[in-house]
Parts: sequence; structure tokens; C-alpha cells
Amino acid sequence: MLRPHHTFTVVPSLPEELNPLRELAFNLWWTWNPDAIALFRRLDDELWESTRHNPVLILGTIRQSKIEQALDDDAFLAHMRRVHQAFEAYVQSQETWFDHTYAPEFPDMRIGYFSMEFGITEGLPIYSGGLGVLSGDHLKSASDLGLPLVGVGLAYQRGYCRQYLNADGWQQESYPINDFYNMPMQMMRDDEGQPLTIGVAYPGREVRARLWRIQVGRVPLYLLDANIPENRPEDRQITSQLYGGDNDMRIRQELLLGVGGLRALQALGAPPSVCHMNEGHSAFLALERIHLLMEGEGLSYAEAAEVARAGNVFTTHTPVAAGIDLFPTGMMDHYLGEYYRRLGLSRDAFMRLGQSHNPSPDESFAMAVLAIRLANATNGVSRLHGQVAREMWHDLWPQTPAEEVPITSITNGIHPRSFISQDMAAVYSRYLGPRWVERPEDRRVWQLVDRIPDEELWRTHERRRERLVAVARARLREQLARHGGTPQEIGEADDVLDPEVLTIGFARRFATYKRALLLFTDPERLSRILNDPERPVQILFAGKAHPNDNPGKEFIRQLVHYTRREELRPRIVFLEDYDLELARYMVQGVDVWLNTPRSRMEASGTSGMKVAANGGLNLSTFDGWWCEGYAPDRGWSIGHGEVYADEAYGDRIEAEALYDLLAKDVAPLFYDRASRGAVPRNWIAHMKSAIREITPRFSAHRMVQEYCEELYLPAEARYRHLAADDCAHGRALAQWMQHLRSHWGGIRFESIESDAHDGLTVETDIGVRANIHLGALTPDDVTVEISFGTIRPDGTINRSESAAMEGKATEREGVYAYEGTIRCGQSGLHGYSLRILPRHEDLSHPYIPGLVIWSP
Repeated sequence: MLRPHHTFTVVPSLPEELNPLRELAFNLWWTWNPDAIALFRRLDDELWESTRHNPVLILGTIRQSKIEQALDDDAFLAHMRRVHQAFEAYVQSQETWFDHTYAPEFPDMRIGYFSMEFGITEGLPIYSGGLGVLSGDHLKSASDLGLPLVGVGLAYQRGYCRQYLNADGWQQESYPINDFYNMPMQMMRDDEGQPLTIGVAYPGREVRARLWRIQVGRVPLYLLDANIPENRPEDRQITSQLYGGDNDMRIRQELLLGVGGLRALQALGAPPSVCHMNEGHSAFLALERIHLLMEGEGLSYAEAAEVARAGNVFTTHTPVAAGIDLFPTGMMDHYLGEYYRRLGLSRDAFMRLGQSHNPSPDESFAMAVLAIRLANATNGVSRLHGQVAREMWHDLWPQTPAEEVPITSITNGIHPRSFISQDMAAVYSRYLGPRWVERPEDRRVWQLVDRIPDEELWRTHERRRERLVAVARARLREQLARHGGTPQEIGEADDVLDPEVLTIGFARRFATYKRALLLFTDPERLSRILNDPERPVQILFAGKAHPNDNPGKEFIRQLVHYTRREELRPRIVFLEDYDLELARYMVQGVDVWLNTPRSRMEASGTSGMKVAANGGLNLSTFDGWWCEGYAPDRGWSIGHGEVYADEAYGDRIEAEALYDLLAKDVAPLFYDRASRGAVPRNWIAHMKSAIREITPRFSAHRMVQEYCEELYLPAEARYRHLAADDCAHGRALAQWMQHLRSHWGGIRFESIESDAHDGLTVETDIGVRANIHLGALTPDDVTVEISFGTIRPDGTINRSESAAMEGKATEREGVYAYEGTIRCGQSGLHGYSLRILPRHEDLSHPYIPGLVIWSP
């Protein structure tokens, strides 16, 4: 293989008059600005499509004649100047939400947002699915809102797989190489113009990584790239492929993301005060923060851990244990043995950071547990997922009721401008005004949707359905040609789907729990529904299985075989290689979005939110975000969140419910017209309700504002407080914690009595008294609470309430008398227990594993 003697970069050559195009191309602001997209399309529409919407590559490959044509086109130049002026006004504005509300109080705040993947545009394939798209939307909304946030990820040479199917319908993968020099990325350089690199210690060597910057509006995203000559060949592969390789490759990637990512921000002179770990992949950053504080401030591990933890936020995205990254302890020894020795931790103490409360000898190290233990706050991504996460991680707080486990939730949202079609956006601008763009989270703006004439809303939606059908036919023709289809088969692609028929979309990762085949439980009944002569239905499928998920690939194979059945062929299509471009066409054009995961298996989901923002309706099991978004006038629910011990039985029940909904509710509502050619008024009423109620509530602007107010700002304030004055408060908190742990075992209840007796009436005050031996501790160190409520059949307290007790010294040294009052608001069998928790003004919450005592 030929190796170069010397390498150098070549950049696009543009006349000075067209320099604004280069500036626009290198800022992904254009991805959510239709006028900017139209500008690049206008430059060369064919090249725009063939480059997968990559304006940097367009500028580097466009023919000189096209450049000269643009220079002579006054209309094009005026268009360019208009877009560039809007861009400059955007990036230079100091009138953002954060500027107005929190910047004066938090002038030095900087948030580092760490994620394994970022889905911003199809021309930058460093994402695999929902997690990446969510990360991209987080950056976009953070930019719109003016948050002082910076993204951190990895620069994958091959990104995630491209999908194609063999003749039998079995998924195959290809991995096209990402050419960073022709993508909207810029290499970071030091003061001497050399590539800026950072190093991370791996066993027996240091791995170096250079840094690339992607600008997302006002927000920079830095990606680490290990594919450089300084590294060994096997280390250059660390950033070769997203989610590629085995467990050994995964831990190497996560070391680079967490430890290297934090060092990258340090090297850039932008150390974060708040670090947001988006999933557990980046949790090693928490250890690096501790290490930096120990080195820089001379703190002990315990002191540095208190300070570092205060500035960390962790978001968990998985509701099942199988989704957690686990590393064997031997692998942890190999890669982090020297690291934890530098932290001054024993092997057991280090391993406990990533293990359950009482680990078994062979228990693996869980990245999510590490993140939870070293975060100021942990959250799930929907209300239901928050509940599931509290149950899932209850073992870390075994003496705390599951409902009080300190895991909250912030429901996911979408960046509306990135997914609302231009056709629908024009309608919104006409009737809602510009504020739907500026403040998509403002529910008052969306109340104006009722102003939109039914006919105009429906015709706009019909255009998008027609466009979806045209795109689906074109993609199907291409896919059949790639597979060696006959001319007849390729020609028949022009007859699949019907632009006037009720169109259902199903597109997501083909994991088995998402049940893509639920619809085919009874193929004969499905055929009758699809081919109803009065109310036909058609379904468009897309999605990839993980390259190592053979059961998911088998689902795709079976689905493809169903699409080939004569009675189903015109009505069902599976499109290969689902990506952001196809996702936009689908969410903008379908009438109904189908989602069928088993209950409590979908953490949130966001695709249905995008459909609703475009006027589509959702048909989903009662899971994830739909538990919050559902109402009978904006979609349908398959069941009510039931969990079936027998999954096969549950599948049959929910398949029947799905068929009934399609045949008796969905299709009749869609085809309910006063006369031929009339619009479906009742369906449109549902559309307006979905737009009005779902779009603002599930906007990423609302989501990012909640992250800011509920998690970032408290973490910022607590971190600054503990780090101030040479970390004085952090040192004091660590010393107090050591004192508390040393004497916690001496706490005991000496006596408990109350005024409770049988026959009390509702709303009667009940006094409770206790003598508690605190030993070397004082009432300032603890909180004593009465937990009370009704009694379940199993004898436990149901949904307890809490009432604080006040303590005062007694004549006996170390013994304190506590008193409190409870009031029961309903009749029935009641009970109470007392518990003792730590109390300190600098604790984020009192729920510390191992530090809770319940009354006997």
C-alpha cells in the first residue's frame, strides 16, 4: 500500500464575494434553517443530494461553471446575503433565554455535554439512532437558548453501519469511510499551527487523540480522533467505528471519551464546571475530575470526590439491565489499575464504585452505577422511565423506599425546526407568527393552531404524504436494482403505496422488544384491514438491527418476506438504510405513527413527537413518552401499560387490540368525509389537538430548560460552593462524612411511643415521641422522620408520607428526645415507622447508601 511522504490539506477555493458560503457551510446552523438549505440546493441541487447534504463537500467539488453562474446571479447573491445576515444576527445575539434569565447570576458557568454519538445531520454520520438524535437536538436547543454548553464525543472514521439486504432479506452492513477533511469539521491547532492533541494513559503506553470541532450554531462540539500516526495500529482503531468491536474495544473507547474528553476541554482552556454524562459511556470522566482536583488542589480522594460529584449530572436512557455497559473486574484492573492506585483507592474500594450494594465476588463493573455514585443528580428520560429507573437501581439504596430513590426524570423532547416540514412551517408562520420558531416550548403560541383553516391544514399534509410516497417509490426502485431485481419488479415499484390512502409509519431500531412483527400476528386479518375496499391502509417500514443482533435481523428478514406476499405487496414496503433524511420524510408524511414496544421497555422515544409536530397521530403501546402525551383526541393507546408474565400471551392480546383499533377506530375516522372530496373534519380536529398539546410540551427547548433549571444550575451552584476558598466547603463536607460514618453504627432507638390507638377519626393529630441515642453525633447531624401511611395486605406501608421530628437534649449524655405529629387523611388500617437520615447543609440529598436507620 502506497504511503505518502508528506501530507497537506486542500481547501475549497471560492471568490471573495462567495466567502459567506464557506462560513455558513461550517456551522450546522444551516441544518435547521430552511432558507440556508435552499441556498445550497440552489447552488447545485444534484450535488446537494449526491453528497448527502454536505455543503463543505459541495464547495470542494462543485464545477467552476456553477461558481461563475452564482457570481452572475443577482438573485442568488441577494439570497446568500440574506441568509448570512440572519446567521450573523443569530450567533452574535445576546438576547437569548439564558442571557435574560441566568447569565448575570452564573457568568462563569460552562456545561460539558458528553455523549457517545451525535445525530445532527445525515451528512455527518456519527450516530446510530435515538440517543444520537437526542444529543443533536440537545445541542441545537442549547444553541437557540444560549446555554454556555459544549459537546464532547468521538470522531468515528466509519461511523455507524449502512444497511442493505441480501436476496433473502437478511441485513448486511457496510461501513463507508468518513472523510473529515470534506465534512463540516475543523481540526483544532495549537499556537504553532500544529494539530492539538491530548493523551490518555493505557496499559504500557499513552494514546494520543487530535481534536476536531463542529460548530452547531452557538455551541461547539469537540470530537476526539485516535487515528493518528503517533498511535499503535490497534490504538488507531479506537475511533474506527461507533459501537464496533468487542468489550475490550468498548472500554478503550469509553476511556477516551470520558478521560480524554475532559482533558480535551482542559487543553482548550474551557474546563467545565458542570459535566453532563449522557448515558454511562462517559462515566470515567467523573474519575478524571477527581484526579484533577487531587493534583491541582492537593485534596484527598474523599475531599475531591465530594467536590467533583457536585458538578456531575447523569442521564440514564435504558430501562433494562441488558442495556448497561458492564466490564469484568479483570478488564478494569488491566485498564484502570494504575489509575485507581493514583487515586489512592484499594482495588475493592474502586470496584465498589461500579457495583451493587452487596456485590458478588464475580460481579462486573457497571458504568451506569459509576455514573450514579459520582453524580450530583441522576435522571430518567420520561416520567415512567424515572419510576422504572428508581426500581431498577433500588439495590443501590436498599433501605430507601423505591419511590424515594434519588432519581428524577426529564422527559425527552425534539428540536421542532429540524423536523417540521417546510410546507407545514409555512402554515405555522402564517397563522401562529414567528414565535413558534423563537419559543416552540410556549404553549400559548400553539393555542393559535385552531386559526388554521381545516382545508389548508389538510392539503398541506396531503402534499407531504404525496411526497413521502414518491420518495418511497424512488428508494424502492433503487433498492430493487441493487438487489438484482427484474425489470418487472423494478417497474412494479411505481405502483406500491397510494398517495391518497391512510399511511402508517413504523421506523426504529429492530430490537425484538419493539415488536416490529406484532402487526403480523394474524396475517389474514391484517390483509383484510389493508385491502378493505372502502377504507384501505398502507404501512411503510424502516429501521436497522444492531450488527450483532441476529434476532433483530431475523425480524427484518421475516418482515421482508411478508412484504412479498401477493395480498400484502402493494400495501407494505420496507425501505433500507434508515437515516435522518428518510426519518424526516416519514415523520412529515405519515398519517399515523405506530409504536409497539412491550410495556416499560421504552425509556422514552422521540419519533412520535416529530410526527405530532407535523400533524400526524400516534398509535402506540402505553409506554415511554406516550404515557404523558396520550389523550383520546390526539391518538390511540394499545392497552394501558399492562406487563404480562407470559410475553407470548401479551403479544396476542395486544395484537388483537391493535387490529381492533385499526379497523374500528383509526381507518373509520380517517375516511369519515361528508362527501367525496371533502376533508375529514374529525380527523383534522385530532391533528390540531396533537399539534397544539404535544409540540410545545415535547419540545427540546422545554427539555433543555428543565435540564438547566433542575439539574445544571443546582450542580453549578453546589460545585462552585464546594470548590470556593481552596475547596474549604468540600474539605469540610468530606471530614463531616468521615465523622458521620465513624459514629453511625452507634445510633440506636431507645424507646418509641405515640398517641395512636384503634378507633381514631380521620384528620386527628397523633403525637409520636422517641428517645434516640446519637452518641458522638448531634441533632444537627441527622434528620429524624416519621414515615406513615395505609397498610398493604403484605403488611408494608403503602405510599408513605413523612413528617419531621424535632429533637432536644435529655439528662443522659448522647440521648435526645424527639417529638413529631402525624395526621391520617383517610380511614383504614394505618401504621408508622421512624427513620434516621444524615443532615448537612452541603448535601444534595440525604439518601446515602448505608446511612439510614429504621426503627425496629
